[in-house]
Amino acid sequence: MPSTGHDGDDVAVAAGVVVDSAGRVLIARRHTGSHQGGKWEFPGGKKQPGESTFDALVRELAEELGITVVTAHPLINIRHVYPDKTVQLDVWRVTGFRGNAHGREGQPIRWVAVKDLGRFEFPDADRPVLRALELPALYLLTDSRRFGPEAFLRHLERVLRAGARLIQMREPQLSPQDFRAYAPEVVELCHRYQARVLLNAPVECVLECGADGIHLNSRRLEQFATRPLDADHWVAASCHDSMQVERAHKLGADFIVLSPVHPTPSHPQGTPLGWDRFGVLCAAARLPVYALGGMRAQDLGSARLAGAQGVAMLSGVWSAPEPESVVASLA
Repeated sequence: MPSTGHDGDDVAVAAGVVVDSAGRVLIARRHTGSHQGGKWEFPGGKKQPGESTFDALVRELAEELGITVVTAHPLINIRHVYPDKTVQLDVWRVTGFRGNAHGREGQPIRWVAVKDLGRFEFPDADRPVLRALELPALYLLTDSRRFGPEAFLRHLERVLRAGARLIQMREPQLSPQDFRAYAPEVVELCHRYQARVLLNAPVECVLECGADGIHLNSRRLEQFATRPLDADHWVAASCHDSMQVERAHKLGADFIVLSPVHPTPSHPQGTPLGWDRFGVLCAAARLPVYALGGMRAQDLGSARLAGAQGVAMLSGVWSAPEPESVVASLA
C-alpha cells in the first residue's frame, strides 16, 4: 500500500486479503519511508475520487502485484485513528485471481499461513483483519433442548466432523448448576475436533470449564466497562443496535453477532434489521460481524455482500434433515 501522507485527513483505502489455492495469505512489507514503514500489510491503496472499492482494489493489486482480480467479496470495514491521520480501511477477500504475484514496486512479499500471521508486525489498523481471518463462515449455536443433552452430543459430533469450528454454547433452559455440569462435556468434544467454544455464561464458568472464550448477551454486555477476559480468550457479543455495537467495540470484543436480520419465531417481538440496515451497522462496527436471525446456508452470500464475516445459525442447522450437510456447505 503506497504512503497515504501525513495531512491528518480521512484516507479511504481498499485492501485485499489475497488467498492462494493452499489457503495462504499474501502480505507485503511497507517501504521504510512510508507511513507505518517497515511493517507488513495486506496490499492495496487509496481510492480515487468517484472510484468504487472493487475498482480501486482491482487497480491497486494490478499496480502493486501484477495480478488481475477475478473473484472477491467484502471482509471487513475498519476506521482507525492514528495520531497523524484517520484511515478508513475497506478490506476484501480475494479468492480468485490471474497472474503471478510479485512486488512490482520493489516491496518484499510473502505467502503466509493464517496461523503464522501473528509472527509479523502489522499496523494497528490491520489487527481486526487478523482476527477476521481466524474466524470461519459459520458461528453455530448449540440447542440441546431440541434433542436432550446426551443425544445432542451425538448430533454435535456429527457437525464437528462436517467442519463446524466455532461454537457458542447457549442453553438458556439449563439452570446455572446444570450448565456448569454440561459445559465441560461440550468443551471436551469440541476441542477433540480443534473447534473453539464460547460460553454464553458468566466469566467464572468460562474459566472453570476450560472454554475458549465468552459470548456476552446484550444484558451482560451492559455489565462490563472493560474487556472481561485476557487476549488468550475470545470475547464476542450480541448486538441489536448502533449503541450496542459501539459498546462492544469499546469493550475490545473480537467479534459481534447482529440480529435479527429476518423475523424469527423465537423473538417475534423483535424488529428485523433487514440487509440494508444490517449493512449500515456492519460498516460502523470496525470488527468482524456475524448475521443472525432466520439465517440459512444460502444467506452467506448476502451476509458477505453486506460486509459480514459470515452467518450465525441455530434452527437453520439443527432443524435440517441433515445438519452435517448444512455445515459442510459453509465449512
